[in-house]
Amino acid sequence: MRKVSLAMREEPTALSKFRQAVAADLRLLAALHDREPTAALLTELRRAPFASQLGLVLDSEGSRQALAAFDAALAALPEGIDGSVVDELASGYADIYLTHHLRASPLESVWLDDDHLVRQEPMFQVRKWYRHYGLGAADWRNRPDDHLVLELQFLAELAALEAAPAALADAARFLDEHPLKWVGLFAERVATKGGHDYFAALAFLTSGYLHELRARLAAYTGFGIPMATDEAETGKRLRAP
Repeated sequence: MRKVSLAMREEPTALSKFRQAVAADLRLLAALHDREPTAALLTELRRAPFASQLGLVLDSEGSRQALAAFDAALAALPEGIDGSVVDELASGYADIYLTHHLRASPLESVWLDDDHLVRQEPMFQVRKWYRHYGLGAADWRNRPDDHLVLELQFLAELAALEAAPAALADAARFLDEHPLKWVGLFAERVATKGGHDYFAALAFLTSGYLHELRARLAAYTGFGIPMATDEAETGKRLRAP
């Protein structure tokens, strides 16, 4: 009889499971912001509460409300998702991510630059982060480095990078220096300027997820959350469009 060597498979550690769950969650959120939803995607999202599709359990009051709002927005869509529903959501997507009709930009520079311009210093700071890990925007002229989708994808890469122990601490630093400074303001603008309920709930859900992720990273890395962030001060300057 031929002998077969059986290699012992190591069970994933709690930290490894956390990394894998967070990476999957962030990629999912990035995909939802990446393009207008299709009928197939909407049908899939409605199969179960969105919380069950996330690896990280969100337990803050704000996150629970955002999850409920997202589920409610999906439930409010007609039973049969036809072309008119998809077109309505495509128009809502364009208002935010393409035409900037709502003035709720998914670009960090618009929120943090004093003149609210695109491709400013925040973009170059984000680019340095990407380059440090050998990453870069595929087409920065079309979708700048500081686009919400790219920042979420970068965080997913850091979460998945188990060979680099410092990556989780860097994820915490990146959150503090970049998305947590403006994503909450982005969500508020989408909601208050008449964005479709689906996109408003998605924006608040993304903000809530990132804040809760930051708290978990503090526990895993010991890299504490700053006592104050710039988001509140930034918000004072940006309440009015």
